Amino acid sequence: MTDRTDRAGDRPMSRRGFLRSSGGLALTLPWLESLPVRAEDTGKRVVPTDDGSSPPVRFACVYFSNGVEPEHWWARGSGSGMEIGPGLEPMRPFREDLVFLRGLFNEQAVRHASAHLGRMPNLLSGAWVSTDQAEIRAGQSMDQVLSREIGRRTAVPSLVLGIEPTELRLEDGLSMIYGSSISWATDTKPATKEIYPARVFDLLVGDPEGRRLDRSILDQVLDDAKALRGRVGVDDRRKLDEYLESIRDVERRIDRASEDGRLEGRRPTLEAPNIPRPGDQLPQEVPDHMRMMMDLLVLAFQMDKTRIATCMLNNDLSQMNFGFLDGVRGSLHLDLTHNGREPELEAMYLKTNQFHVGQFAYLVDRLKGIPEGEGTLLDHSLLMCCSNLFDGDRHQADEMPILLAGRAGGTLRTGRVLDYLDRPDDDRRACRLYLSLMERIGVSLARFGDADGPLADL
Repeated sequence: MTDRTDRAGDRPMSRRGFLRSSGGLALTLPWLESLPVRAEDTGKRVVPTDDGSSPPVRFACVYFSNGVEPEHWWARGSGSGMEIGPGLEPMRPFREDLVFLRGLFNEQAVRHASAHLGRMPNLLSGAWVSTDQAEIRAGQSMDQVLSREIGRRTAVPSLVLGIEPTELRLEDGLSMIYGSSISWATDTKPATKEIYPARVFDLLVGDPEGRRLDRSILDQVLDDAKALRGRVGVDDRRKLDEYLESIRDVERRIDRASEDGRLEGRRPTLEAPNIPRPGDQLPQEVPDHMRMMMDLLVLAFQMDKTRIATCMLNNDLSQMNFGFLDGVRGSLHLDLTHNGREPELEAMYLKTNQFHVGQFAYLVDRLKGIPEGEGTLLDHSLLMCCSNLFDGDRHQADEMPILLAGRAGGTLRTGRVLDYLDRPDDDRRACRLYLSLMERIGVSLARFGDADGPLADL
C-alpha cells in the first residue's frame, strides 16, 4: 500500500503524494450535559433542536469502495432476531442498532458512461459527474450542506478523513480527483481529505508541544506536481493549480484558527483528549490506520469538535492490498472485486467486505459504550456505511449497499430492514434518504439532488 504505480508515467508513486489537512476552524458552542430528555424510540420524525437541553445529533459516513459480493449482502427480520448475510457478520452484535436499506440508487450514476468515476463522487449528492476535461464538477455533497448550515456551531465544521491519498492522475480520461473524494465542498471543489492521524489530532485538540509534522505537504511533491503539469494540457494545468491552491487555503485557515482557537459558551462533556497523540508518520499497516481514524472520529464527536464527518476507507479503483487478512492476496479492485466468480477469489473478496463492515462495527461499538445524557453517544448519532456500487464485479449502480446505525436523538427506529427495490424509481432515490437524514440532524430542505421529498417509511 505504501507505493503504487502512476499509470500516466509508469513510475512508483508514494502514498504520501497528494494530501493535506481538512476543514477550517470556527468558534464553537459545545453543549453541556444537563438532564436531557431523550425522545421515545418510535421512529417519529422529530427534528432535533440545538438549544443545549439535549446532546446534539452527529452524522458520520463510512465509505468503502468497489461494492459487495451480492450473494452475501442481505438482511431479513427485525430486532435481535434479524438474520444477516455473511457480508454483514461484524454487525451481528448490533442488529438492534441497525437499519438495513435495500434498493436505493442514484439515477445520474446509473446513466453515466464511466463505470467508476461517474458513479462514485456523486455518492452523497446524486449529481451528474462532468466528463468535460476543462472542468471538475460533481455536485455539493450532503455532508457539506450540513457543514454549511450547522458547521459554525463547532470548532471544525466538518471532518473529512481518508486512508489513501488524493490522486491527480487520469483514468479513462477523467481525473482521479473524482475517485478520491466523496465529500464535495462545492459543485466544483472537493473537500480536502486528511489521511494523517497526527494532523487530525492536532486539528481537533491542538498540539501543546508545538510540533509540526513538516512544511506544507505540497512542497514535498513539488517535483511530482511539475511533472504532472508537463503531461497535461493548459486547461488541466489550470485545474491542477486551482486544486493545489485550495489545499494551501485550507492550510492557511487552519493556521489562523490555531492562533485564535478559543472555545466559548457551553462546554463539552469531554474537554481533554483521552487518547494519545498519534505519531507523526503515516501508519503503514492498513488495520492500524483505519482504527486510528475511527478512534479520532469518536474523539471528535465526544469532545463536540465536529458533528459532521466522512471517512473513505479506500479510494475508487483502489489497489489496496489485503494481505493482512488470512488467506487473502491481491489488490482490492483488479484482483478481488473483479474475481470472475472464481470461488477462491470470491471468498477473499467476502473477507474484504467483512473487514470494511468491521470498521463500521468498531465505530458503532465505541459510540455505544460512551454514556451521554440519558443514553449513549450512539443514541445521539446517525451513522451510515455505504459503497457506490452493489455488485462490484459488474459495476452495478442501480442499487447501493447502505447501512444506518444510531437513533439520531430518538428520531430513528432501528432494528429494521427497509426494502425499496421493487418500488418505482422515484421512490428509491438515495437523495430522499439524504433529505431525511439532514432533517433529523436539524437541516430541512425542500429539495436535494434529484429528490423533492423524504424517504418513505424511514
